[in-house]
Parts: sequence; structure tokens; C-alpha cells
Amino acid sequence: MSTPSDQPTSLLLSPLRLMHQSLKNRVVVSPMCMYSAVDGQANDFHLVHLGGFALGGAGLIFTEAVAVRPEGRISIDDLGLWHDAQIAPLARIVDFAHQYGSMIGIQLAHAGRKASTYAPWKGSGALPPEAGGWEVLGPDDRAYSPRYVQPRAMTADDIAGVVDAFKAATTRAMIAGFDVVEIHAAHGYLLHQFLSPLSNSRVDQYGGSLENRARLLMEVTRTVRAAWPAHLPVFVRLSATDWVPGGWDLEQTVEVAKWLSQEGVEVIDVSSGGLSPEQKIEVGPGYQVPFAARLKQDATDLKVMTVGMITEVAQAEQILQDGKADLVALAREMLRDPHFAQRAAAQLGVPMAYPEQYQRAEPATR
Repeated sequence: MSTPSDQPTSLLLSPLRLMHQSLKNRVVVSPMCMYSAVDGQANDFHLVHLGGFALGGAGLIFTEAVAVRPEGRISIDDLGLWHDAQIAPLARIVDFAHQYGSMIGIQLAHAGRKASTYAPWKGSGALPPEAGGWEVLGPDDRAYSPRYVQPRAMTADDIAGVVDAFKAATTRAMIAGFDVVEIHAAHGYLLHQFLSPLSNSRVDQYGGSLENRARLLMEVTRTVRAAWPAHLPVFVRLSATDWVPGGWDLEQTVEVAKWLSQEGVEVIDVSSGGLSPEQKIEVGPGYQVPFAARLKQDATDLKVMTVGMITEVAQAEQILQDGKADLVALAREMLRDPHFAQRAAAQLGVPMAYPEQYQRAEPATR
């Protein structure tokens, strides 16, 4: 009979404490836009898509970016949480994930100047008014590219309205039963647009210095943290760099991450890019892991989640063993294999409980 010391050890499949909760493992499904909602509401597609990750054993599952306002959608097909009618369809998904032992998080977002576009398989660039397109907002009036809608520079009232919208969406997320709320401040969407000097030329209190450019993110974070249950964690997704000279960079990311820690943020979800079509990304396996490692080194009060071309079990495990991150998020690899966590258990020789309906697939019973 084996003893606990005889059992194989794995950080990837070990629990992680997040405030008053415990993830069963550190395999995270990264937010991925599916462009399949109608009027912002989740439907059977989202239940099956996200529910499949719970059946596959992921410790934490994130929804795609969920718009806090209709004009904050990337496309007309995005999920939203600006209306009470959108709560129940999401709660159905939350309940399913909980039934099979996974925690589930919601990513709240506003697309800013990257809003009102086609879903990828329907077209590209700006969605015209005759197809349902709308006015978009940004820190200033510069468009993401000539093929995108030119935004209207936000007024003080517009900014206050966005903060209020994040608060209202957070309350609805709480009612739906989510375990985690993540603030999306990456990939060139509104909060990232305020952070980067490449997209923020304002001369008021929301532009210029790093403190001013981070002001909207900090206001949103304080508002979300106050509206979210005190025992549940808040994540923030940041792009570590714009991959463009003179833009947002890792040094600024580290500084803002420290500020976010002081506001009660538990985890920084570190990605990169998305702000400028001029970006030149040095892509390769685990290419964003060094950003997470830097945050682990310098922002020591925070837990860090890494993402980006992580496709192999051994690769994910080594990232954690090397102390470069606390959580590993997977996106495309989860679409290829929603049962990545169970694959990891089999490869690493770690016992994992399967749903009763899937127990015949457990390695020990093959």
C-alpha cells in the first residue's frame, strides 16, 4: 500500500489557495472570444463549450470577455452583462461547472476603440451602421487602424459611466454565482488604451504620467473590488508590453501590478500585445512566461498567471516548478483538448477523480 510520500508530486495538479477558496489544480482555461451570443446572452453553445472544460477537469474556467456595456462589445456577437436578463443564462453555466468540481471566472471588459467589428469568420474591420455598427469610444479620437471605426474621445461623464458599468456588471456576476472576476486591461481594449502612451494623448487627469494613464484602471479596480464579495478573488489581465517602441512596457506593468496589489487584486494574468497593428511579437513556445517570471520576482505580494503557446504537460509543469508562475492558462490547446488536465494526470502519474460518466476512461481502468 502506497503512502503519501510514495505518490508522484505535481504542482500543475496541486491545489492553490485563492483567498477563502481552493482550486483543485492550476490548469486554467483562458478567456477566448467565441462570437456566438445573441443580444449579449449566453446560450446552449456556451454551456456545452465551457461545460466541457469542467468535465475535462480544469481547475478554473474563464468565460470569454463579457462586455459591461453594449458599445463595449468587440463584435455584435459578444457576451454581455449590462442587463439583468443576461444573468440567468450565465448562472446555468456556473452551476454546471460547480457540479463537476471546477471554479469558474468571468472576464469583464470594454473594447473601447476596438469595438464594433465583425466576428472573425464574418468579415474584418469596422462593422458598418447598416449591419448594426455603433459609435465607439476611446481615450482620444485616434482609431486602432484605418480599417476600424474612428472613436469619439471620452468625456469625464463617459469615463464615470464606464466605471459604473463595471460595478453593475460585477454585481450581476456575483448574482450569477461566479467564483472569480477578472478585469480585462490587456490586448488593446479600453483600459489598456488608457494605459499606453501610444493610444492615450489626453492632457487631463487621465493622460500623461503613468499615474494618470493608470487612473481609470485603478478606479475600475477599486469599484469592482468593493462590489465583489470580500472573500472572492479579483484578477486583472495586463499586456506586459505593446511590442512597439515607446509603448506600454514591462517596467510600467510591474509598477502598476504593485499598485493593483494594494487595491486587493489577488492575481495578475499576464499576456501581451494587441494595442497596435505595428506590433512585432517574438512568438515561440511559452514566449510570455518571462513576463510572468518578472512579475513573480518584483511584485511579490501577487500571484501570477501565465499564458501563451503553452501546449505540453511537461512544459506547463516545468513553468510552475521553476517558480515562474502560480497558474498556467491555456487557450488554443484547450480547444484542441478540453481534457488537458486529465491528460496531465495520466502523463504525470497523478490520481485524478473523473466524472462518474467518464470513469471508464481513467488510466487505471483501461
